[in-house]
Amino acid sequence: MGQTIIAFDFGTKSIGCAVGQSITGTAQGLPAFKAQDGIPNWQQIEQVLKEWKPDLLVVGLPLNMDGTEQPLTQRAKKFANRLNGRFNLPVELQDERLTTVAAKEEIFARGGYKALTKGKVDSISACLILESWFENN
Repeated sequence: MGQTIIAFDFGTKSIGCAVGQSITGTAQGLPAFKAQDGIPNWQQIEQVLKEWKPDLLVVGLPLNMDGTEQPLTQRAKKFANRLNGRFNLPVELQDERLTTVAAKEEIFARGGYKALTKGKVDSISACLILESWFENN
């Protein structure tokens, strides 16, 4: 039986979101959540979780290119811990190096500069995080 998985691309102003199925190994972007200094509207996240009923949550882990932690790394881990604590769902971290760059390249290829809105970039980044998680699990 396949699993439904929701991935998050954590950011201090916007948190990208995507949902995917382990059977297909693909993800689709969901609307990004606005955040105030990294704190989302938890009720909006709860609504998405109730709608999709995921088996697992994946949070992108921002690392430097050499694999060391950066200032956002601890905040993303804290966000993952809060997701687990609030919703009692298993949460895994996924290395997200290069996902934002890849997301921007993909959006630009499809629609040029006008398509590069922050919410779209964050949601496609979340898709790429989830798809890379599928490849590694």
